[in-house]
Amino acid sequence: MGGKVKYHQLSEFERKKYLGEFYDMIALLRSREEAKNFFKDLLSLSEVVMLSRRVQIAKMLLEGLGYDDIAKNLRVGKTTINQVEKWLNAGFGGYKEVIQRHKKKNAKFGKPPAAPFSLGHIRRKYPLHFLLLNLLEKKR
Repeated sequence: MGGKVKYHQLSEFERKKYLGEFYDMIALLRSREEAKNFFKDLLSLSEVVMLSRRVQIAKMLLEGLGYDDIAKNLRVGKTTINQVEKWLNAGFGGYKEVIQRHKKKNAKFGKPPAAPFSLGHIRRKYPLHFLLLNLLEKKR
């Protein structure tokens, strides 16, 4: 008998077992590459995008941006922003902790991370290909 099983339909034992193993497996991921491959195998592209946009919403809220700016920049509804804000303020602190850790890690390198596949990202990934441009930019 297939079909979707909802959280509340699982026994307490099943919930603890499934969620516990899931969190344990995530905790075993040792690198960005492992995390990327794990989630690419686990989730559809639209699910990954949905989750990553929630993280972006949380980052923007923590930076003090308003609902209108976030909705415009990310093309998300205000209901989604409101839900993320609830998790951010009344959740377990996971959003704040990881976002702050990520921000601190990137601060060590002096520049915020460039968006993947943006010119800035490619210039940092392949500095010799952009040697002349990088040298000219430093002289400014």
